[in-house]
This record gives sequence, structure tokens and C-alpha cells, in this order.
Amino acid sequence: MQESSVLITNDAVVLGLMAVILGAVFYTSHSDNRFFKAFYTYVPALLLCYFIPSLFNSFGIIDGEGSSLYKMASRYLLPASLVLLTLSVDFKAILGLGPKALIMFLTGTAGIVIGGPLALLAMGYMFPQELGGDVWRGMTTIAGSWIGGGANQAAMKEVFEVDGSIFSVMITVDVLVANVWMAVLLFIASRAEFFDRKNGADTSGIVHLRKKIEKYEAENARIPTLTDIMLIVAVAFGVTGLSHFLADIIAPWIERVAPQLAIYSLTSSFFWLVVIATTLGLIMSATRVRNLEAAGASKVGSAFLYILVATIGMHMDVTAILDYPLMFLVGIVWMAVHAGLLLLVAKLIKAPMFYMAVGSQANVGGAASAPVVAAAFHPSLAPVGVLLAVLGYGLGTYGAYICGLILQQVAP
Repeated sequence: MQESSVLITNDAVVLGLMAVILGAVFYTSHSDNRFFKAFYTYVPALLLCYFIPSLFNSFGIIDGEGSSLYKMASRYLLPASLVLLTLSVDFKAILGLGPKALIMFLTGTAGIVIGGPLALLAMGYMFPQELGGDVWRGMTTIAGSWIGGGANQAAMKEVFEVDGSIFSVMITVDVLVANVWMAVLLFIASRAEFFDRKNGADTSGIVHLRKKIEKYEAENARIPTLTDIMLIVAVAFGVTGLSHFLADIIAPWIERVAPQLAIYSLTSSFFWLVVIATTLGLIMSATRVRNLEAAGASKVGSAFLYILVATIGMHMDVTAILDYPLMFLVGIVWMAVHAGLLLLVAKLIKAPMFYMAVGSQANVGGAASAPVVAAAFHPSLAPVGVLLAVLGYGLGTYGAYICGLILQQVAP
């Protein structure tokens, strides 16, 4: 998208627009108006917070790619929100959720590893000319991104010698299909109780954790003073600053002494930023800092997370489908295999939709969006998304490499 074709280029104006959109969605979703009540019965509010910004980007009102708001939100607001959302968390309760979350995450990884080759095999049979050549090489970078993240994607680009022109197409397909799938997961989150009831899933662990958080809030809640708000801001951004400081030391040090660890994303500052912020938040949940939750710490954290949702939506351009229709179809088939395998295993082990959705997004979206999907079920569950996304960074290069070898064998 050329800058000259964009109506609004000033990030301050774009941020104001995003804030107005979020405010309008929240206001109307809690309105007593009959139309809005009926509308939000079928359309989740969180989905609109994500989808409306994507329309502004798609039709040239704003330039999501050219904006620095996503970097601001992912580097500053995401770690701040993780700190605030983990303050009230019972870490033992999270670990006590059982093995089903891990099973669903690994199922999601397997779905991506086999889904790519199956999609190329099926679509390549129908369109051998268009999907021949080095297309399979480009698809390895999508696998790297969907299992791990940007570092894993870059690793696959080098390992399989992906041409720059093919790589640019794959990035578009990666972002577009992943964002469409995230929209589906947000919709599933809004209907989780219905799906869990149908599947007979045991949600007792999740309900127990949620009730513990809600009970703590109810028993300790107070009207926040200005001092409370300033302390919440101090903790959120103080820990974020410390996390950046430590990440900027740790990542370059590992890159210098053990560059081979890049395959685990251990040389990525963003990886360490998320890990450190989450860890410090969990540590503080065992201290008196936890009392800030009574003043609404998690609500402030959720507000930060919703701004992140809007900036993620700003990166989606629905009109890009027209530029790469065939590759987009390959991506859809690929994601359908991933989703189908997750749903099958979820039914077999009676796993709650929360595990399915977060297990998927921890693969496809990573640390930036997995906590968003987890928090759509309940703010206290955001750390589960982070923990699984961190695991994805470790598995990303291995899973994508295996996927690449299979892609090479089935390529037309």
C-alpha cells in the first residue's frame, strides 16, 4: 500500500481512532438497546475490536504496515499487561490445569507439520504449474512462523534458500491466514461454554482457577485511588523497563557465546522480554504487590491488551486475497488440516475449547497473540497462552524443518 493512497498517516491520529473504536465497541456491547443486545448475541465484541481496524487498513484509511503502533503495543503494552494480568494468578493452579493443554499444543504443531504437505499435495495436483518450482521452499517459512515465530521463519528462509520474491508472497499469506484464523478463535472463545457442553469437556480446572480469581477480586475489591492507579502504572511499566533492560543484555550475550541457540529463539530480545515480564509478574503474585489486583490491576492490563488487539487488526489487509488467491487457498487448506486435527483430538480426549484455542494460537500466533486468545476466555488465563507460546519458539525450527523435508517430497 503506497503512503500517498493512505488517508491518515499520523500515528497520533490513528491511535485516537483506535481508542474511539474500542470505546464504541465496549459502550455498545454493554448497552441496553435492543438492536445492540441482539447484535452482540451473535458477534463477539472482541472480534470487532480486531476486525474493524483491519477494514480501516484494507480500504486505505490507515497504513497498518507503516504505523509504529503495533511495535509500541507489542513491546510496551504487551509486557505491561502480562505483568498486571499475572499479579493475581495462582501459579500452582495454572500448572494444575493438567496435561490436556500440552497435548492440544503438540497436536496443533503436528497439524501444521502435516497440514502444509497435504495442502500442497492436494492443490498441487489441481494446479501443478502454479504451485511447482520453489513454492515448497517458501512454504517452509510459513511453517517456521506458525510453529514458532519470526526467528524460526528467518531460519527456514536461510536453511531452504528461499528467494526474496517468493518470501514476500509467503509473508502475506502467513499474516492473512493467521489473522483470519485468530478471528475464528476469538469467535470460538465467545461460544466456549456451548462447545464444551456439546463435547462433554471437563472444564473444572479452568472454572476453579477463574473462580479463585473472581473470589479474590470480590473479597478485596476497592475503589481505586490516584495512588493505586499510579502504583499500578509504576509496577506495569517499571517491570516492563526492567524486562527490556535484561532482555537487551541476555539476547546479545547468548548470540555472542552460543549463536547456535538462535534456533530456539534464545537470541531474540522479544522472546526474553515476554519470558522475563511474565516470570516477574508471577513472582510478584506471591508478594504484597498482589494487593494491587484489588484496585483493578487486571482491568488496566486488559485495557492494554485490547489496544494490542486493535494494532494486530491494523496489520490485516483483506484485499490481499485478490493478489495471491491460489496461495491463500493453500493456506486455508493448511489451516483447515491444523484445525481439523485439533478438533478431532479435543473430541477424543474431551479437552475444553480453551485448550484447543490457546494451543492453536500459541503455535500460529506466538507470544504476541496467544495471551489475547487466552484472555478472551478469562483475563487470569493469559499466562497459559504465554507459557505455551514460549514452548512453540523452542519447537519451531525442528517442526518447520521436518515439514520442509516432507514438502520437498510432495512438491509438484
